[in-house]
Amino acid sequence: MWRNWSGYVSCPHATVSHPDSRDALAALLANAAQTGTSVRVAGAGHSFTPLVQTDGTIVSLDRLQGLIDVDTTRRIARVHAGTRLSTFGAMLARYGLAMENLGDIDVQSVAGATSTGTHGTGITLGNLATQIASFTIMDADGNEIVADTRQHADLFRGGRIGLGALGIVTALALNVVPSFRLKLQRGKMGLDECLAQAAALVQRHRSFEFYWLPHTDAVLTKAWDITDEPPTRGSWKRRVTDDLLENTAFGLLCGIGRRLPSTCPSLSRLCASLLGHDEHVDASHRMLSTARRVRFNEMEWSVPAEQGEQALREIGALIAKKTFPLMFPIEYRWVRGDDIWLSPDYGRDSVRISVHQYRGMPFEQYFDAVQAICLRYEGRPHWGKVHSLRGSDFAKLYPRWDDFLALRRRMDPHGRFLTPYLRALFGLEHERGPRRDALVDAASSSTP
Repeated sequence: MWRNWSGYVSCPHATVSHPDSRDALAALLANAAQTGTSVRVAGAGHSFTPLVQTDGTIVSLDRLQGLIDVDTTRRIARVHAGTRLSTFGAMLARYGLAMENLGDIDVQSVAGATSTGTHGTGITLGNLATQIASFTIMDADGNEIVADTRQHADLFRGGRIGLGALGIVTALALNVVPSFRLKLQRGKMGLDECLAQAAALVQRHRSFEFYWLPHTDAVLTKAWDITDEPPTRGSWKRRVTDDLLENTAFGLLCGIGRRLPSTCPSLSRLCASLLGHDEHVDASHRMLSTARRVRFNEMEWSVPAEQGEQALREIGALIAKKTFPLMFPIEYRWVRGDDIWLSPDYGRDSVRISVHQYRGMPFEQYFDAVQAICLRYEGRPHWGKVHSLRGSDFAKLYPRWDDFLALRRRMDPHGRFLTPYLRALFGLEHERGPRRDALVDAASSSTP
C-alpha cells in the first residue's frame, strides 16, 4: 500500500512500480494504455492533497536518481527527476555549485518539489520551479519532449508546475549558482514587534521568515545571509541538539496534546518560553532545510505580500475565539512573483501562510476557517497542501487557468494521467477516465 508522509492519503488498491530506465517507463505506459489504467507519479509523498491517489499504477522514480551532467560555464545542472533534494546539494557542492534556494525540508524529489510549487523564503527568491532551465517529459505514448524557452515554450511556461497531469517528468536542467555559505540567526520577538519591522527585515536579509506560536505573542524569527565566515565548529553537535528539541521533545509534547487537547495552549506557551537567540554558519544546502520527523497535516496559502499581515491577524483572531487544540506554529514566508501559469505566486510577490495540525488530531474545521479567511485576501492554495477548492474556483485565481487546461488536453488527450480527484480539480468530472480508477471516486470526493 502506498501512503503519503503524514498517512492522510493512501492507495490500498494501487500497483506501485519502480522503473529503472526510460525504456522501462515507456513500456509501463504502453501497458497502462492497453489495460485502461491510470498512471500517477509519486515523489517522496510529502503532498497532503491526493494528487497521487489512484487505484491504477503509481510510478516511483526512486531508481531514476542522480546527476546527468553539469555545465559549469553556463551553471546548469541536469538531474534525473527522482533525485532527492537532500542529496542533490552535496552533488552540486563537488562542482562548486549550489541551488539558489531550498524549502523548509529537502526530502522531496526534485520533480515532485518543482511540480507542486515548493518554495523557500526570500522576497527576491522565487519558488523552486523558477530555477528550471528546461525539463524533459514523457507523454502517455512514451515520447519524450524537451521544453525550454525556445522549444515547446508554452509547455515550459505551463508545465514547470504541472501537478503530474501533463506527463511524467524524467529529467530537469536547473540554473544553479556558485557555492555559498549562509549565516542563520534565530531569535525571539513579539508578534506585533515582528510585523512592524517585517518590511525592513525582509529587505535587510537575503531570506527571512517567522513562526508564530498559537496562544502566545511569541514568534521565532529566522534570518539567513551570505557570509565568508567559516562553518560553525561542532555543527554536528548542534544538529543533534536541535533534533532532540525540535523533533523528539516537540513530538512528545504533541503526543500529550493529542491525548489531552485542553493542555495545548499551555504546551504552546511552554514552547514559547524556550525560544532564544543563536547563530550558525554552514554550506547553504545544509542551512536552508530542517529535519522534520514530527508528522503533521498542513494547509498553506499564498496571498499578495501587502495583504499578508491582515490575513495573519484575522487568523489570530479566529484562534482566539475558537477552541481549536493547536500547538504547531503558524509559518510566515515571502516568495518573489513569477510567470508560471499554475504558480501560486503568478504575477505578484507573495507571503505564504502555513498552518499545521499534529497527525491524528482534528484539523478540518480549523483549515476550513483559515481557507475562508485567505480567500478573502486573494489567496491561492499550495497545490501539495490541504484545500477544498475545485474546478471553477481556480479560474478566478489564475489568469492562465484556461491555457493550462488546454495544454493538458493536448498533452494527455485520453486522460491517462487523470484521476477522479484531478478531474474534479480541473472541472472535468464529465470526462471518462481510465477504467481502474472507479474505486477511488468515493475517496477523492471525501478527501480535501
